[in-house]
Amino acid sequence: MQDFRSRRRKHNFSRFFKSLLFPKSGPVSNVMVISKLTTYAFFGIIALIVVIVGLFIWYGKDLPTPGKLVNNNLSESTRIYDRKGILLYSVYKNENRVYVSLNDIPKTLQKATIDIEDRNFYTNQGFSLKGYLRAFIGIITLRGISGGSTLTQQLVRNVILQDLAQTPSRKIKELILAIQVDKRYSKDQILEMYLNDVGYGGSNTGVEAASEAYFGKHVKEIDLAQSAFLAGLPQGPSLYYPYNGHKYYIARTQEVLSAMVDVGDITQKQADSANKEVAGFTFGNEQDTSIKAPHFVMYVKELLAQKFGDQAVENGGLQVTTTLDYDIQKQAEQIVKEEIDKVSKPDHVTNGASIVRDAKTGEIISMVGSKDYFDTTIDGNFNDALALRQPGSSLKPVMYATAFEKGYTPATEVMDVKTDFPTGDPTTPTFTPANYNGKFNGPVQLRFAL
Repeated sequence: MQDFRSRRRKHNFSRFFKSLLFPKSGPVSNVMVISKLTTYAFFGIIALIVVIVGLFIWYGKDLPTPGKLVNNNLSESTRIYDRKGILLYSVYKNENRVYVSLNDIPKTLQKATIDIEDRNFYTNQGFSLKGYLRAFIGIITLRGISGGSTLTQQLVRNVILQDLAQTPSRKIKELILAIQVDKRYSKDQILEMYLNDVGYGGSNTGVEAASEAYFGKHVKEIDLAQSAFLAGLPQGPSLYYPYNGHKYYIARTQEVLSAMVDVGDITQKQADSANKEVAGFTFGNEQDTSIKAPHFVMYVKELLAQKFGDQAVENGGLQVTTTLDYDIQKQAEQIVKEEIDKVSKPDHVTNGASIVRDAKTGEIISMVGSKDYFDTTIDGNFNDALALRQPGSSLKPVMYATAFEKGYTPATEVMDVKTDFPTGDPTTPTFTPANYNGKFNGPVQLRFAL
């Protein structure tokens, strides 16, 4: 009985659909309806093709050439290193970037990027039909244009179409250029350009700048967990930025590692180990990662600008190895801070400086210009180590030697009192020196004064 009812329902549905397609009975009527539907479909397809071709011609007439990818004159940051290769500072105007070849980028990072962004990268023609279908569905469901871009399309968008808003017309331009780029360059060339041009959070552009900023090492030195972390950033550089107060990058990195497992590039055991490492990532203070030995690097930057010009320093990609030893620099910074803290309250001393030099070569090993470069209350960014100041105690050996030549002895008594010296300047007619503690001691023998 149940089977009979089921067959009857199927028969009723069949008759219903036939009545929609063939409203008139008879074989001649049915043939005429099918013929009309075929004709409408044929002309509809022709019209769609004409519209698509027309849009491609219209939007393609003023497009820049794909050769701009190579001839884009991308600015590169100037890097200042210590004598052991530790990065002290990246000098840049808008973007922190250093171009590296694909051979210097770990295979793990290359595979992670492809697995999470464009699994068919090496087989597609620069675009993805599935991706465009998702974008079309996004439009008709009013969710906006999103997703579906291949690595080639992202490269085109970052370099050539970066000033255009996200609109259907830009998607068409992006598609046209992506096809041209795919035909003009090899897949490895496209991947190399992508990894050097995509944003990785903050001002970091390209994998080398990102690796140095987040891990303090060249990209060729990073491991699987660090590679997966970097590969996950381009989808949402601001969202996954490790200094934004959240740790969304952990889930995103896990997503990257899962994609690598699905493709077969790594095992689940490797992914689990990398996930544990990512969960324990420590990036330090963002301010600390941006500049080390600040007074020294600003001194070096000024020297470079005098020699090569500001434009070359900000965009020329100079790679500068200095004489500074950052390990000694850190010790010197700590010593200056501790010594200032000791005398700050009793003697009102708020700042100090230190320079360590190699006695044989004169090389600067360490330069500390203040107690804290970032403390505005003491004008911390002012470099006291290089400041033009009164010679002060450096004149004492000359003065005492002259006094002893003229008959003074260590027992000679002099008066330590407030004394005004005329300057000859009408705006400040007198100069009144004072002891560092602000006190005067009255009669003092030379031996005690010295």
